[in-house]
Amino acid sequence: MHEKIFSYIDKAEALAVELETELCKRPAVAPQSGGEGELEKAEYLEGWLRARGFIFERIDIADERAKKGLRPNIVVTLNPEAAGAGRCFWIMSHLDVVPPGARALWHSDPWTVVRKDDGPLGPRLIGRGVEDNQQGLTASLIAAGALKQGGISPPLPVKLLFCADEECGSAYGIGALVKRPGLFGQEDLVLIPDGGDSKGETIEIAEKNLLWIEFTTQGKQAHGSRPDLGINAHLAGAELALRLHYELSQKFNGRDPLFEPDYSTIQPTKTANNVPNINTIPGEDYFCMDMRILPRYPLKTVLAEVDRIKGEVEAKHGVRIGYTVSQQVESKPTPADSPLVAMLSKAAAEVYGVQCRPIGIGGGTVGSFLRNRGIHCVVWSRMDDTAHQPNEYARIANILGDAKVMALLMLEGQSGGGSR
Repeated sequence: MHEKIFSYIDKAEALAVELETELCKRPAVAPQSGGEGELEKAEYLEGWLRARGFIFERIDIADERAKKGLRPNIVVTLNPEAAGAGRCFWIMSHLDVVPPGARALWHSDPWTVVRKDDGPLGPRLIGRGVEDNQQGLTASLIAAGALKQGGISPPLPVKLLFCADEECGSAYGIGALVKRPGLFGQEDLVLIPDGGDSKGETIEIAEKNLLWIEFTTQGKQAHGSRPDLGINAHLAGAELALRLHYELSQKFNGRDPLFEPDYSTIQPTKTANNVPNINTIPGEDYFCMDMRILPRYPLKTVLAEVDRIKGEVEAKHGVRIGYTVSQQVESKPTPADSPLVAMLSKAAAEVYGVQCRPIGIGGGTVGSFLRNRGIHCVVWSRMDDTAHQPNEYARIANILGDAKVMALLMLEGQSGGGSR
């Protein structure tokens, strides 16, 4: 059976190019980034699926900023006859892409796929979104097509999910879908082909807790020669940034080899102009902190320490400091011994000849929405990680190889997992 499926996928290069080309020419940029959303791309996929006899449902989330006020999500069911038979295996990709950025940095039109046969690893397809996340989306469609063409129906439910709004927070995508009664089950397993490495040997199972904070310090403006008549908001803000960096790093100093780096990171990042000239004591100061905290530390504990340090700086300098938490995400890990990790490791070894290992990452993914509801999910793919870059590309060999891994999971993933 594997040989039959692999033969279909090996011959699907033209299909991979066709899908990538058609998807790329329909820019699915979120309204938050100046686009119209995912509707045109979703409508193309609906036509493609309908023409090939796939069963699917479109779930629209209202967003008045988007084209026709809709953010579409598509759920494809490969074997509806297996409904109710047990846990479901999902492959979840996203429809939206980021803007191309500076056109001068691109060697071709970002919305027109260009093929380059320029290296020992085989041809590349260049264009915005071809890797992030059309590689995963295309691979999942090819895998599904291989089973359909071969008349093969997995014994338990298999679904493909194409989400909106991943690049801008997922409020109109998985963030809304996980709240829909009956869509996901507690025993479901989810593959998210939206990150990985060039060999396909890392399986992301955990994320650091994410905390972004914006601080504003209010002091009193004065002439640079008379600091005694003012209250230097920048001085107080600088002390706050340094204390947060060093004291929080010391307080939450655990190590976890699952992550790289293996410790919590607390970094001052963005600032803003406070005064236009050098010889003025600033009466207002603004800066941001980016904190990636190991999952063992609850963010409420971190915020309690932030409040303590802030209060001490206010008392010392006579300033008022306010802050806004712009991102606060905690994510439970998928257990390293999850059936999904074992099944994916087996499939990747068969296709790519690699020995996979679980890892954690510092960045946030859509996986947190599922993990926080107790649903096991992993982020995996074989890719060169050119997402968001000019001249983004996906290798055809990776698209087809990932499709083989997905097909194996569709066939074998259901029966080998047991119960949690």
